[in-house]
Amino acid sequence: MSDGANVNEKKKVLLSGIQPTGTFTLGNYIGAVRNWEKLQDEYECAYFIADLHSLTVRQEPATLRKHCKEAYALLLACGIDPEKSLAFIQSHVHAHAELGWILSCYTQFGELSRMTQFKDKSAQHADNVNAGLFDYPALMAADILLYQPDYVPTGADQKQHIELTRTIVNRFNNLYGEVFKMPEPYIPEAGAKIMSLQEPTRKMSKSDENPNATISILDTPDVIMAKFKRAVTDSETVVQYKEGKDGINNLMTIYSVFTGQTYEQIEAEFAGKGYGDFKKAVGTVVVDSLTPIREEFDRLMKDKSYLESCYKKGAETASYVAGKTLTKVKKKVGLII
Repeated sequence: MSDGANVNEKKKVLLSGIQPTGTFTLGNYIGAVRNWEKLQDEYECAYFIADLHSLTVRQEPATLRKHCKEAYALLLACGIDPEKSLAFIQSHVHAHAELGWILSCYTQFGELSRMTQFKDKSAQHADNVNAGLFDYPALMAADILLYQPDYVPTGADQKQHIELTRTIVNRFNNLYGEVFKMPEPYIPEAGAKIMSLQEPTRKMSKSDENPNATISILDTPDVIMAKFKRAVTDSETVVQYKEGKDGINNLMTIYSVFTGQTYEQIEAEFAGKGYGDFKKAVGTVVVDSLTPIREEFDRLMKDKSYLESCYKKGAETASYVAGKTLTKVKKKVGLII
């Protein structure tokens, strides 16, 4: 994050964190990840791996470390440039935990108990309903507010957390003056919604138990082609976008995203051809788009010293930026600096 730029030239700040829980699906890539590279030119971006949040669920230590490195490498492989954007691992910046505690003292018990994600995750992990699971929205608020962002990309499942963060900002600023900038949710242009290849009425999900339902952006070309060949379609043979053809509609959406063609152009291209030809064509454009990401990811994972230098430099810069906010907060609440 640059400092001291001319006010007129200064870009708005955008911040986003991802948990190190598995690889992005084709749906994640098309809906969000594909735009990250472009966002770097429009905004001053900060991206972090939210490893502290992962601890609300029991983790196998070696696996968590591996997933964190892979998630960081994947950010870079998807086009995040550590020279342009701030890219770091959350636990490397101590200010997150420190401000998280302070903000938990400015967050009401009732507000936390109303969070739907707490209710959902408590049901999923009934044998481990820990205090961190209850209190992590305060840590999420700290993650955001340390960097004074203008915008935070917000999916439907995170909307409640952003609203709580804004409530905390109001409460804190009313007590101590304008300490925190009020973050706004960043709602990207509606990306194409990608459905399961096996149940095309359901959204593609990395938690799907059927491995043929989901494309991972790190799948090999052979695996991608095989999954598209097995994709569920219908009893017709015409490549046409219309109601009742959920499987073909989904494949046409994917093909349209990567080729830029309209549905009418796709229908004309495949007039008189069968579903086999169409599935092969969709698989080919997806392979061509994802192969450079997979190859760059593999290269980064082998270059451990470069990867380490990137996340250490990111942590250093993030600690400097976050430290300025934390110092201001500590002074305001009466702590000795």
